[in-house]
Amino acid sequence: MHLFANHKVYDFMKVRRYFIALSLFLTVFSLFLILGKVPGIQPKFGTDFKGGTELEVAFNDVVSAAEVRKAVEQAGFSTPDVVKVEDGKQKNHYLIRVQEVSTLSLETQAQVERALCLTPGLPTSECPEAARATEVKFSPGGDKITARFRESPSLDWVRTRTESVKGIRLRPGGNNPFVQNARDHKIELQLMSKGDQLVAGLKQALGKKAPDQPLRSEWIGPRAGAQLRDSAVKSIAISIVFIMAYVAFRFDLRFAPGGVVALVHDALGMVGILILLGQEINLTTVASALTIVGYSVNDTVVIYDRVRENLGKLRGASFRHLINVSTSEMLGRTLLTNTTVQISVLAFFVWGTGTLREFALSLTVGMVLGTYSSIYVALPLTEWLDKVLFQRIGGTNGKGSGVGKSAAAAA
Repeated sequence: MHLFANHKVYDFMKVRRYFIALSLFLTVFSLFLILGKVPGIQPKFGTDFKGGTELEVAFNDVVSAAEVRKAVEQAGFSTPDVVKVEDGKQKNHYLIRVQEVSTLSLETQAQVERALCLTPGLPTSECPEAARATEVKFSPGGDKITARFRESPSLDWVRTRTESVKGIRLRPGGNNPFVQNARDHKIELQLMSKGDQLVAGLKQALGKKAPDQPLRSEWIGPRAGAQLRDSAVKSIAISIVFIMAYVAFRFDLRFAPGGVVALVHDALGMVGILILLGQEINLTTVASALTIVGYSVNDTVVIYDRVRENLGKLRGASFRHLINVSTSEMLGRTLLTNTTVQISVLAFFVWGTGTLREFALSLTVGMVLGTYSSIYVALPLTEWLDKVLFQRIGGTNGKGSGVGKSAAAAA
């Protein structure tokens, strides 16, 4: 299938300076957006990266975002994010994010240990010898406490002492706390997670409108979020380094920098555009960035391969002409391939929901940037390197047969 006339050569490099300036602006501006240095525009990092609790709920009746936000604040949560989810299956569908997490701070843990008389040196008037705990453990999720005592303790005493600690709320029910092991005098206390507290606050403020249970509940601590963020950056950087090594080994050293710069341009540009569109930056964004890195380098390598073939066929031609010829020959293939992929991704964007739709949007933006960068980022930089470095090494001035001589080794 031919979309363009055979042997028609388009002068892509004629306007390369304008697109190089555009690419530099997009890359630098995206970097400032990611760092939060653009006034009035702050990146919306998801719970994956900044930590917090996220609930997805479907209310039983019509409710506004302002009502939901007010109810969450009345429940004791600060600066909640309330986002209405457009979903045909679930009406009155909202996503609620708060900064608080269920994990107990070291200070709260110390107060619980003191309340259960594990802290040494407490007076007997406050902690009789028979009521002293010998061990207190906290679950990583902050929703459970287990304690071992010297003698069988009073469950009412344990409940009262534990609830006296600020920030500790036990799940309602007559069997909480309960004896986990009678022989070892070991008991278990089940705490209300931040998700439970949030739903309880919604019920108290909104009554019958509030959901009985959340559709989804997730949380992650700030330390784990920072580790995930650092790991995401490292994974993208490592993939780019290995791709650079592959391109340098597979083709020629002059091709590798252009491919790497194009990949950095695609990854940063995609994230920057998503921030401008108000999208959340989370692990789904990282997954799409890694996908785009692989997709973009494939498109770049295809054009690189045609350039290498033409190095041997068009001896004596300038490198600029080689690029124009090679890009023109591959233009139909590039457009057909990208259009086919875009149609598939567009279906997920139109009919998908939630994470799937976010992933499809990221891929759509990234593939457009990947196709653009293969022509106006990778190839112009390769031409510049050939002119400034390799032809000087070969003793040529970059005109006429000089490219043919310097390209002979690569061919």
